[in-house]
Amino acid sequence: MGLKWIDSLDIAIELDDQHPDVDPVQLRFTELRDWVMQLDDFDDDPDHSGEKILEAIQMAWIEEKV
Repeated sequence: MGLKWIDSLDIAIELDDQHPDVDPVQLRFTELRDWVMQLDDFDDDPDHSGEKILEAIQMAWIEEKV
Protein backbone atom coordinates (compact mmCIF):
# COMPACT_ATOMS: atom_id res chain seq x y z
CA MET A 1 0.00 0.00 0.00
CA GLY A 2 1.55 3.27 -1.13
CA LEU A 3 1.44 6.78 0.20
CA LYS A 4 -1.63 8.86 -0.53
CA TRP A 5 -1.99 12.65 -0.49
CA ILE A 6 -3.68 12.46 2.92
CA ASP A 7 -0.58 10.82 4.47
CA SER A 8 0.99 14.22 5.09
CA LEU A 9 3.21 13.20 8.02
CA ASP A 10 4.55 10.07 6.31
CA ILE A 11 5.18 12.06 3.13
CA ALA A 12 6.97 14.77 5.14
CA ILE A 13 9.22 12.18 6.77
CA GLU A 14 10.10 10.67 3.38
CA LEU A 15 10.80 14.11 1.92
CA ASP A 16 12.99 15.05 4.86
CA ASP A 17 14.96 11.82 4.43
CA GLN A 18 15.49 12.50 0.72
CA HIS A 19 16.10 16.25 1.00
CA PRO A 20 17.65 16.84 4.45
CA ASP A 21 19.25 20.16 3.52
CA VAL A 22 16.06 21.75 2.16
CA ASP A 23 14.18 24.38 4.14
CA PRO A 24 10.53 23.46 3.51
CA VAL A 25 9.45 27.03 4.32
CA GLN A 26 11.23 28.23 1.16
CA LEU A 27 9.80 25.51 -1.09
CA ARG A 28 7.24 26.40 -3.77
CA PHE A 29 4.11 24.23 -3.87
CA THR A 30 4.79 23.29 -7.48
CA GLU A 31 8.19 21.88 -6.51
CA LEU A 32 6.76 20.19 -3.41
CA ARG A 33 4.06 18.53 -5.52
CA ASP A 34 6.67 17.24 -7.97
CA TRP A 35 8.84 15.86 -5.17
CA VAL A 36 5.89 14.08 -3.56
CA MET A 37 4.96 12.41 -6.83
CA GLN A 38 8.58 11.28 -7.28
CA LEU A 39 8.63 9.39 -3.97
CA ASP A 40 9.03 5.63 -4.53
CA ASP A 41 6.14 4.81 -2.19
CA PHE A 42 3.76 7.44 -3.54
CA ASP A 43 0.71 5.90 -5.19
CA ASP A 44 -2.13 8.37 -5.68
CA ASP A 45 -3.79 10.38 -8.41
CA PRO A 46 -1.76 13.54 -9.13
CA ASP A 47 -5.00 15.42 -9.73
CA HIS A 48 -6.10 14.88 -6.13
CA SER A 49 -3.58 17.32 -4.73
CA GLY A 50 -4.47 20.89 -3.88
CA GLU A 51 -3.20 23.85 -1.93
CA LYS A 52 -4.61 22.60 1.39
CA ILE A 53 -3.01 19.19 0.99
CA LEU A 54 0.34 20.64 -0.02
CA GLU A 55 0.19 23.08 2.88
CA ALA A 56 -0.47 20.18 5.29
CA ILE A 57 2.55 18.31 3.92
CA GLN A 58 4.69 21.45 4.17
CA MET A 59 3.58 22.08 7.77
CA ALA A 60 4.30 18.47 8.74
CA TRP A 61 7.74 18.75 7.16
CA ILE A 62 8.44 21.97 9.05
CA GLU A 63 7.47 20.21 12.28
CA GLU A 64 9.85 17.36 11.44
CA LYS A 65 12.68 19.88 11.16
CA VAL A 66 12.08 21.28 14.64
